[in-house]
Amino acid sequence: MIPRYSRPEMARIWEPENRFRIWFEIEAHACDAQAALGVIPKAAAEAIRQRGQWEIDRIDEIERETRHDVIAFLTNLSEHIGPEARFLHQGMTSSDVLDTCLSVQMTQAADLLLADLDGLLAALRRRAFEFKDAVCIGRSHGIHAEPTTFGLKLAGHYAAFQRCRQRLVAARADIATCAISGAVGTFANIDPRVEAYVAEQLGLAIEPVSTQVIPRDRHAMFFAVLGVVAATLDNLAVEIRHLQRTEVREAEEFFSPGQKGSSAMPHKRNPVLSENLSGLSRVVRAAVVPALENVTLWHERDISHSSVERVFGPDATIALDFALARATGLVDRLLVYPARMVQNLESLGGLVFSQRVLLTLTQNGLSREAAYAAVQRNAMKVWQEGADFLSLLQADTEITGYLSPAQLAALFDLGYHTKNIDTVFQRVFAD
Repeated sequence: MIPRYSRPEMARIWEPENRFRIWFEIEAHACDAQAALGVIPKAAAEAIRQRGQWEIDRIDEIERETRHDVIAFLTNLSEHIGPEARFLHQGMTSSDVLDTCLSVQMTQAADLLLADLDGLLAALRRRAFEFKDAVCIGRSHGIHAEPTTFGLKLAGHYAAFQRCRQRLVAARADIATCAISGAVGTFANIDPRVEAYVAEQLGLAIEPVSTQVIPRDRHAMFFAVLGVVAATLDNLAVEIRHLQRTEVREAEEFFSPGQKGSSAMPHKRNPVLSENLSGLSRVVRAAVVPALENVTLWHERDISHSSVERVFGPDATIALDFALARATGLVDRLLVYPARMVQNLESLGGLVFSQRVLLTLTQNGLSREAAYAAVQRNAMKVWQEGADFLSLLQADTEITGYLSPAQLAALFDLGYHTKNIDTVFQRVFAD
């Protein structure tokens, strides 16, 4: 991922230094376990732990000749350890190192993403309660439907990200497995107790059947969850982008002093952060299909998955980390305009109360079909002529045969639409 969309802590997880550190820990823990089992001398395990060093440039140099990254790493370690290095990697295969390392990196990434989600959830919760009673128009198909509140909108996004967090916790647990089973996963040349020890030291579970690689259905689920998180971010971003449109302007991104919206038009205030989130979410979602394709491997293993993961593993996690942090800042400083919300709500002359009129007519004896036709013909006049909906209803003799003008006026009450907001909030924020 390019530096523009990278945050240092997440980027460090995927840098060579962290990867080689994890590789060394895997090899050193395996040696400790082998020494405890009497397979290798304890002095050799101690020497490996004490003298194990590596240089990234030297590993790269060796790999240019060997065309094998794990062998290059082991060769560089041997240059520092000396004769005891012959006990490194006993009974192991490259996938034991590579796949277990990837599990560690993905759990590290998941921990950062969970912290990111916590930050976003906190911001959404705060703003949802701030605007719990700020009435605005709810839209379906982009068209005015019925009144809601801006706080309820945000509560919906909060609930969605809470579900995302639960899924990510499960995905983290699913991917946190260790495989130290040797060629084709039979443990022929290494004791299963070595795997169990390494797993415990790294905070991982053992992989029940590794077949030499950790099954990629685990990875596919992990990146599918990241894709859902990204899609949920995009949903929030698109809502803000729509609300910031000039014709709507119910909410907008914070516009800082000195910020410029356009190189040509000085008046512009564009939803650039939200648009950025929509774009980054595409990058994250793009990892889902390759991760699914990686599930299918030849027999006990091949490396068709490897090159793919080296690209989308870092890119997807780094991009999502950046996007979640950006979304948190966006929500935290979002400018909200309740007065404009009321103006928009009232702009259709009361049409948003049409359903309540329809239902009350049916309750008072008019058939649903006749009630719908009566309410709709008056509503269409409002659309076409800009008339006042209540006045038209009060002048319609078919309607006033079932509802008096005073009864009709009583139906145009915003409180009717917001009476259960507290109930919904209790469901969402019960914790």
